[in-house]
Amino acid sequence: MRKYALLVVDVQTGLVNDELYNKEMVIQNIKMLIATARKSSIEVIYVRHDDGEGETLAHGTDQWKIYHEITPNVDEKIVDKKYNSAFFKTDLKSCLDKKHIDTLIVTGMQTEYCMDATVKSAFDSEYEVIIPEQTNSSADNAFLSGKNLYAFYNFSIWHNRFAKVVPLDDVTRLIKESKKEI
Repeated sequence: MRKYALLVVDVQTGLVNDELYNKEMVIQNIKMLIATARKSSIEVIYVRHDDGEGETLAHGTDQWKIYHEITPNVDEKIVDKKYNSAFFKTDLKSCLDKKHIDTLIVTGMQTEYCMDATVKSAFDSEYEVIIPEQTNSSADNAFLSGKNLYAFYNFSIWHNRFAKVVPLDDVTRLIKESKKEI
């Protein structure tokens, strides 16, 4: 019997306000997954990046805050980090292990940075990783468009290597069905 958690990685004001690929759809999909997880008693864990003083995502600034459309409930954990991976020098792994969570549903911002590092760290830590389609995004950079970054990481790098990239409806159904197991 699997025990799931939904990880919401770096969905922060300073990143969501960027010119993200498929921004509106991705935010709506993440909101829907959060609501579904909450109804099914699935742990929702937020990850928040701190770039350091003077940077866009500096601790305590408006840009650093969790995006207002997906604000955590008071009882939901927020993991603060200073590195790309949500696992590196944080208490995320111990929190997951205490709750016997073995499967992570990972969503969030900066596909090629913090999402990538977190997905690979989760895999290396022997968690099963599920990435719902259209629940992560990035902005264009000097080399690739946000659309190409999304496609490259989701379907070339992660899928069937570090994670299962699964249609959103299938993940929603999986979350709802897991309620029977809890």
